[in-house]
Amino acid sequence: MDEVAKAVEACARAAKAAAPSLAAARAEDVDAALTGMAERLLAHRDAILEANRADVERATADGMSAGLLDRLTITPERLTGMAEQLRLLAGAPHQERSVDVSTLDGGLRLVERRRPVGVIGANYEARPNVTVDVASQLVKSRNAGVLRTGSAALGSAQRLRDVVIAPALADAGIDADCIQLVPRVEREAASALVRLPGLVPLVILRGSGDSTRALATEAAVHGVRTLAHADGGGVLYIDRGADVTKARDLVHASLDRLGVCNRLNLLLIHEDRHDEAWPALSEALAERGVTPSLAPHEHPIGYEWALDSDREATVTVAKVGSLADAVQIANEQTSGLAAGIATEDESAADAFFDGYTGTGVFWNAPTRLLDGFKLLAVPETGINLDRVPGPRGPVTYTDLYVRQYAVLPA
Repeated sequence: MDEVAKAVEACARAAKAAAPSLAAARAEDVDAALTGMAERLLAHRDAILEANRADVERATADGMSAGLLDRLTITPERLTGMAEQLRLLAGAPHQERSVDVSTLDGGLRLVERRRPVGVIGANYEARPNVTVDVASQLVKSRNAGVLRTGSAALGSAQRLRDVVIAPALADAGIDADCIQLVPRVEREAASALVRLPGLVPLVILRGSGDSTRALATEAAVHGVRTLAHADGGGVLYIDRGADVTKARDLVHASLDRLGVCNRLNLLLIHEDRHDEAWPALSEALAERGVTPSLAPHEHPIGYEWALDSDREATVTVAKVGSLADAVQIANEQTSGLAAGIATEDESAADAFFDGYTGTGVFWNAPTRLLDGFKLLAVPETGINLDRVPGPRGPVTYTDLYVRQYAVLPA
């Protein structure tokens, strides 16, 4: 076994050994740990921002794109927002550990018990805030964790674990080893994390589509389950019944950040409204510094620009002949993350909602809202796009458990 794999396994074994401490923790202790993290974020603001500045300077020197640099950066305002999210999570209700289901014959009753997974892994891109998001979700759900981030954000992540996460856990009487951070920069660490079914049976995967899909495939070969967030890209359809001013505002609101998965990626315009609406829509794109990719397209219509560091300030624009055409394109030629309709016609909105099968659907609202904190008021571990039963959409602490049926005397 090479040194990278050894380092990952050591983290996994440490997390598993500490997992019982977190699994048995009282609700008030878990919430105290989360509140402590919020307090420490603010108390150690200067040290955290210093570590992050060093990461950003190295990434800038290495030629990282503007969108990726935006993801990497912790601003003072974002740090304050991270602390506020932790406080809200601390105040969120805990999952019931046992829920009565029914009464059975013979004087018995059926109970559904919700148990922690044990140890959950997470592999994510160079976004330091995700270190806190995922760690806090794991703590709230009483799951230990092994976190692995990209090399660009490792300095920030290490500072966050050392001065925020670990001390807050210890102060709450919980074994701080339950949240581990892989201290290696090599990409091979991600592969090693999905090869340990006996230690880390579930891994959350976030990142660029191709690399995340490859990790999910590797995990399946090794018997590790995944919650993968590989692809994104929001769709907005401008219906024939749209209010052009509202549609313009939606386009503008959907492009406040270009390096995120739920930004506007594909703009579909009904051919009957195209000539009237395009001047206002193109103005909204220009105000955000975004270039439209117009027909004939030399790329798949659902191509995700957020993953293209050279052309991320791009939105694909296409005419469609009908609402049904827009739905078909959104379903069959995009990731299925999110799609919205701009219209004043309620029947058209209903048809769009009934037809679109993706994770989030929006009426006169931006797809940027497909986010755990914005929708559910708690941080997320990622957005799952699976088309099978189980957690779908923003995955939060309420999804990170395994179900156990218990039969006992009534």
